[in-house]
Amino acid sequence: ARAVVRLERVGRGGKEVTVVSHLELPVMEREVWLKALKAGLGCGGQVDGDALVLQGDQRERLPPLLEKRGVKKVTVAN
Repeated sequence: ARAVVRLERVGRGGKEVTVVSHLELPVMEREVWLKALKAGLGCGGQVDGDALVLQGDQRERLPPLLEKRGVKKVTVAN
């Protein structure tokens, strides 16, 4: 498994969100992963299509959590 982590501000009223995409998780697994990541980071979030959207800039803290969950390659895009 791989993941791309990027920061977005566009269309969100100036608020920063961290988007995790390319995870290719089954629909039921997305909610489970989102709940675990939100708990690990202490932030809010939601599933948006096939991506996970987490509140705030989580680019530094997110890759170790994804690697613990079995993601082999985590790409952080600026």
